[in-house]
Amino acid sequence: MSQIGQLKKMASQRGLNVDNELKKLEARLDELRAETFKSLSPMERVQIARHAQRPHSLDMIERIFADWIEMHGDRSFRDDPAVICGWARLDGESVMVIAQQKGRNTKENLKRNFAMMHPEGYRKALRMMKMAEKYKRPIITIIDTPGAYPGIGAEERGQAEAIARNLLEMSLIEVPILAAVIGEGGSGGALGLSVADRIIMMEYAIYSVISPEGCASILWKENTEETRNQAAAALKLTAPDLYELGVIDQVVDEPEGGAHNDWDVAARVLRQALTENLKELTKRSASDLLDARYEKYRKMGAWNGD
Repeated sequence: MSQIGQLKKMASQRGLNVDNELKKLEARLDELRAETFKSLSPMERVQIARHAQRPHSLDMIERIFADWIEMHGDRSFRDDPAVICGWARLDGESVMVIAQQKGRNTKENLKRNFAMMHPEGYRKALRMMKMAEKYKRPIITIIDTPGAYPGIGAEERGQAEAIARNLLEMSLIEVPILAAVIGEGGSGGALGLSVADRIIMMEYAIYSVISPEGCASILWKENTEETRNQAAAALKLTAPDLYELGVIDQVVDEPEGGAHNDWDVAARVLRQALTENLKELTKRSASDLLDARYEKYRKMGAWNGD
C-alpha cells in the first residue's frame, strides 16, 4: 500500500496520469488482502488481536454508547484503572458497562496495568453489577485483557477468591448480561467478567485459557515460533473455532484487514450486534435468564459418551 502511495505522489509531481494503472494495482491489492485474511493461522489471528492500533474499550464505548458516566472504586481498597465501569445509554436504554481497558502507550499501560485487573478491580465490577441488578438494568461487559494480574500483592489481597466470587455472583444475577470479546480474552482474567447470557466475539479477537506463549512454555518447555504456532492451533482460541464449539454465541465481522483499519466501522457493527442481542435478552423473565444461563454453561465441554 505504501508503494502505491509513493507511485501516486511521483505521478502527481511529474504531471503523469496513471489512474487506470493505479486502480488495477489497488484492485489486485484488495484481492490479495482478502485471500490472505481468509487463510490466517491461529497465531496470526493472535497477532491481529494484539495489534497496537486495535481499538480498545474506551474507543468502542465513545462510538457505541451515549451519556457515558464512569464510576470508581470497590469501596474496600482502591479504584483499579485496569477496569472501567459506568452507566451509559444504548439506543436510549440505560445499561451498565464494565470494560477492561488497555493503554495506548507506555505511560497509559502502566496506569492501566496492561488491562490486567487486581482483585479490587473484580470487586469494583461486581459492585457495579449488583447496582445494575438493583435498578433492573442490563449489564454489558467488554473483554480485552491478557489475563488477571499475577503479582504478589494481588495474590495477597485474594485474586483467586475475587474471580471465583464473580463467577458465582454473575451466574445468579437476575438481569441480562451480555459479554463482548473485542481483543484478547485471556484466562481467568477474562472469565471473571464473562459469565453471561450471550458472549459475542469480534472476528479477529481471541479467547483462551492461556496464551500460546504460556502454553508452549509449559508443554514443550520452550517458547519458539514452532511451539507457539502449535499451541495456538491446539487451544482453539479463534472466534470461528469457539463458535463451532459453542463457547461463544456470535462472531462479529470486522472491517477488511481487522478492526484497526477502521474503528468507526468496527464499532458500528459491534453496536448492531449488542443492540440485537440485548433487545432479545430484555424480553426474558429473570427466571428464564437464570435457567438458560445455567444450561448454557452446563453444556460446555459435555461428553456424549461416543
